[in-house]
Amino acid sequence: MTRRGMGPLAGMKIIEFGGIGPGPFAAMMLSDMGADVLRLDRTAPSGLGVPRAIEHDTTRRGRLSVAVDLKAKGARELVLRLLKDADGLIEGFRPGVMERLGLGPADVHAVNPRLVYGRMTGWGQTGPLAPAVGHDINYLAISGALSMIGRQGQPPAIPLNLVADLGGGALYLVVGMLAALHSARSTGKGQVVDAAIVDGISSLLTTYYGYHAAGTWRHRLESNVIDGGAPWYNVYETKDRKYVSVGAVEGKFYKDLLKGMGLADADLPDQYDRDSWPAMKVRFAEVFATKTREEWDAEMEGLDACYAPVLSLPEAMTHPHNVARGMVRDVNGIDHPAPAPRFDVTPADIKGPPRPEGADTDAGLDAWGVSAEEREALRQAGVIG
Repeated sequence: MTRRGMGPLAGMKIIEFGGIGPGPFAAMMLSDMGADVLRLDRTAPSGLGVPRAIEHDTTRRGRLSVAVDLKAKGARELVLRLLKDADGLIEGFRPGVMERLGLGPADVHAVNPRLVYGRMTGWGQTGPLAPAVGHDINYLAISGALSMIGRQGQPPAIPLNLVADLGGGALYLVVGMLAALHSARSTGKGQVVDAAIVDGISSLLTTYYGYHAAGTWRHRLESNVIDGGAPWYNVYETKDRKYVSVGAVEGKFYKDLLKGMGLADADLPDQYDRDSWPAMKVRFAEVFATKTREEWDAEMEGLDACYAPVLSLPEAMTHPHNVARGMVRDVNGIDHPAPAPRFDVTPADIKGPPRPEGADTDAGLDAWGVSAEEREALRQAGVIG
């Protein structure tokens, strides 16, 4: 069972229409920050996403799950009743689905004009691709970002779903929701937040649009400062077949990097001599291959070299820095990342473990003012599970 939030969003009420990917991640963040988020799931297993035990579906943490058949007669009235007292909603259906259910923005704002209506899609609510299916990799591809990530002679690298689903999708939805909630609090008027992943990725590429306009971005892999082209901003294999990362962009940090590598007195070309970069990467690779990752940790200790070992996820969970910051929390025996960002006056918190679909139908509806008698009638009518 989840507990009430004490974070900066304590007292705020959000309805989440169950889905996968960026929508649940955004709802998780709002819950971690104190919002009371009620998730509306299907009355039968959805079959969406990668199959796994519910306790491992970590982005579902911190909110109750109510099973509702949105197509059943009477479901619309129930949901509108819940939304009447809500501050916001999150939905991630294809464009037009909510309207066909009678739960589109016009329907909802008719009963609650101050509600913030958060819409999470890949392609957006408009445009030729709006009704098409897609996943993270497709949105990343069409934005131009995927073509910029990877090694020469290899297909573009897939950066998990961190850049598109979570970075360009969930985080932009959260920012948009928070901005619109702030506006609604002062004006009494809600609005629609159209959070399209393609828009978010494009926004994340703002710096690179500038490089492109200036003619300084070379549109081929490993040809730029921070895409693996520079020897001093790269990843190298160590003697024990592990990896280390270096990111010494600034000259003073580059000097310390060379010192740690034992190249301080070597006759080397200028740091920003691009023509020398391929040969320098080979030389750097040869140097890093002479010691183990642990030995390089010791060599770089105390230097401003912009160095860090490349850790596996299990290693990262036990790294002294991450442990000192409490970056991992135990929730019913399962490790979770701690909420981020951090607040010193109204700290965020994980309010409870992931809940199975529909596990809290009675408790969740009761908390939102639906009586036991009403719930029984809704259950008999097939509206709730």
